[in-house]
This record gives sequence, structure tokens and C-alpha cells, in this order.
Amino acid sequence: MNTRQHYITSSELQTQEKILNSIFSKMDSIIIFDIGACEGESSVLYSRLFPNATIYTFEPLPNNFTLVQNNIQQYHTKNIHPIQLCLSDKNGETEFYVSSGKPENTADEDWNYGNKSSSMLPPTSKNKELHSWIKFEDSITVKTETLETFCAATKISKIDFIHMDVQGAELMVLKGANSMLQNINAIWLEVEAVELYKGQPLKNDIEHFLAQNNFIKIEDTVYTTAGDQFWINNKFVNENKLGSKLFVQKLFSRIKFFYKKTRRKILN
Repeated sequence: MNTRQHYITSSELQTQEKILNSIFSKMDSIIIFDIGACEGESSVLYSRLFPNATIYTFEPLPNNFTLVQNNIQQYHTKNIHPIQLCLSDKNGETEFYVSSGKPENTADEDWNYGNKSSSMLPPTSKNKELHSWIKFEDSITVKTETLETFCAATKISKIDFIHMDVQGAELMVLKGANSMLQNINAIWLEVEAVELYKGQPLKNDIEHFLAQNNFIKIEDTVYTTAGDQFWINNKFVNENKLGSKLFVQKLFSRIKFFYKKTRRKILN
């Protein structure tokens, strides 16, 4: 059953949640950014896993932002701050390409599949070839701000974890962090191996940029077209005595063997 409610309330831990629970304690007062939050499902998950966290949830599309607010209310979360804003590499405005559609033979009415592929970048023919059911029939103008600007305005000096799903605009967001990038402890982001959006950075581009900025890749599920990667700041590794780069890589590659597939013990 692949519905919003099942995703949020399922007892099975996602990969990034397993990793987070290995480097942070449940009651830590960490700061989380959910960038490209869509309906805010991941924010709700993190709020349950880390009840003392402060979660900033960024979603620029008006319809999606309404769903974020509805989910915050429905699941009675108190530590999520919804922000209707598009984080990018510049302050100003940009055209935003709005996705819609639904796969054939999908009975679930609770989950809006089509709203999860909107982007600052226009889709390529490869995108349409691989996901023929997704439609891009509209575009709107949205406000943009750099992560550095947002953090300066809100007096945020450190981010413990970023969950980013921005459909090809990952490098724009990362570059917009500027000097703030070194104050980010961990990043989980979607990465493509083929160009699904025009001009998007691909796997090698993301890896080169983050490695150049002292991040260590500890999880990679980009096997074919797309997947996810988890990166951790080497400064954070050293400050918290998590061990050498090799040790960290080995530790997190085995996480699935050390954690039960339930959230029950963590949430109770």
C-alpha cells in the first residue's frame, strides 16, 4: 500500500532515518531543513523521530504548500516551520515548471504522484520518455532565496541535516549555501545519472562539488537513472570522533544489518 498515510505511519525506517539515528540521539535539539518538501511527508517523519528538532520545511508551490500545512495539522506536529519559498543560488524570482499526472493502474487516491516532479528547470525529452505519465502543462513564478540569505535572516548558524529533493536543482541550492555550507553536518539528496531536466548537474557533478567541500559520501543508491546519496561533513566526523573516513564508510554501509526494521522502539 503506497499512500501518504502509510508512508508517514509505517513502522519501517527509511535508509536516511537509520543513518540519522546512528549519529544523533532521539532527544537532540537538532536543526533539519526539508528542501523541496512537496507535501511535507518527510518533515512529519523527522518530527516524530526527533521530537526536540526544529524543522524548516521549504515548498514553493501554492497547492503543495497547502498540503504541507494540512499534514502538519493532521499529524499534530509542533516543531515544523513551513516556509513557502524556493531555495536557489540567487535571490529574486524564477520560473517554476509544475508537474502533474498519475501512473496507470494506480488505485491510491491519497497520494498525488504527479506533484513530486516540479522543478526550477524544464524537463528534457528523456524525462518524458522515462515517465510518460508525468505532465508539465503549466509554469508559475516563485520567489527564490539562497540558503545563506535565509540562515542569516533567521540567525541560524548551523544545520544538522538537510533532506533535499529539488528535481535537478541540487547544485543550485548547494552553491547558494556559500559560506554556510561548512556549517551543514549531513545532507541526503536525490541524484540523477541522466539528464532529466535541462542543464541539471549529474552524479559526477554533485560528487565533485561535495567532495571538494570536505564532505564524505557514506550511502549511494544511484544505480541506473536516479537514486539518493547521503553525505556527511568531515569536520562533523572529526569533531564528534566518529572515526576515520574509511571507518565511517564501512559503518554506514552496514547500517541495515544493525537496525531493526521498525520505528516502534524509537518512537515510543
